[in-house]
Amino acid sequence: MKLFTPYTLKNLQLRNHIVMPPMCMYSAGTDGMPTDFHFTHYTSRAVGGVGLIIMEATAVIPCGRISDHCLGLWNDRQAEALAPIVAACRKQGAAMAIQLNHAGRKCEADEPVIYAPSAIPFDEKSPMPREMTRADIQDTVQAFRAAAARAASAGFDIVEIHAAHGYLLSEFLSPLTNTRTDEYGGSTENRTRLLKEVLEAVHEVWPAERPVLLRVSAEDYEPDGMHPEEMARILEIVKPYVDMVDISTGGVVPTPPPALYPGYQLKAAEYIRQQVGLPTIAVGLLTDPHHVEEILCSGRADLTALGRALLRDPYWVLHAARELDLDYPWPEQYLRGFKVRK
Repeated sequence: MKLFTPYTLKNLQLRNHIVMPPMCMYSAGTDGMPTDFHFTHYTSRAVGGVGLIIMEATAVIPCGRISDHCLGLWNDRQAEALAPIVAACRKQGAAMAIQLNHAGRKCEADEPVIYAPSAIPFDEKSPMPREMTRADIQDTVQAFRAAAARAASAGFDIVEIHAAHGYLLSEFLSPLTNTRTDEYGGSTENRTRLLKEVLEAVHEVWPAERPVLLRVSAEDYEPDGMHPEEMARILEIVKPYVDMVDISTGGVVPTPPPALYPGYQLKAAEYIRQQVGLPTIAVGLLTDPHHVEEILCSGRADLTALGRALLRDPYWVLHAARELDLDYPWPEQYLRGFKVRK
């Protein structure tokens, strides 16, 4: 099955097509430092056979945290604390990525000021964000740059820039949340300007041989919001700086998807893969290995991310291979469990 075969992205070979997507654990210290939980959480999925682990949304600046207990990468101590987790997962055969993020107006951490492209709160219960000045914008670009450099020093194989789910970069992209009239608002090119500047800055410090991923929300589920056609135009602008796109939807405004079902975001991923020509990661309630195999073999996506499935079962990869009676390598320490069948 294609699902269990290696996949090459730039100079990096993944042992299979299975990705653990970034999922916030809200388990870091208030200083943004990882805890013992993070070591156990990520290394168990590496032992369990995941090809690529993308570490949860990690803030590039304190006011960019989603919560008080989100990981951070705004200082060297944080990078030094992440390095052993990265090394342990890589030793178990998983490639390691980190998702760099700024929460924008969706910051719920204990910060005196939160920022957004425009002074529009997320909902009626959310605080009013401060519209970013040009100086704020440039400080943010430099924060992403510095965090990417720290990620490289910590040994990550891949960096993913978070421009989805209504966080800061996503807020700049969507016309629902960006009503600016300067060079960072209005046209598609202007709304994409900050994302392009962030990607350019990341490439200044990120090793050229290591891939750069981009997470985007291709659909806002509102008539005047983002749709896959507009996202394709945005991706054409930043295409020179991106090796793979992680396709998601929603989160910019409180509007939910009209329906949730396995693969509900696949149409957007398939459209963008065809229109833009970049490799894609498909995500969205994927649980069944036969369904995932169909996605890969039909060319609808290049990699598949299983979030909730891997929360329920850190060893989903091994169990799926066994269920399909495939000759797939288990950790040597667990072979006795594999060989015993009722």
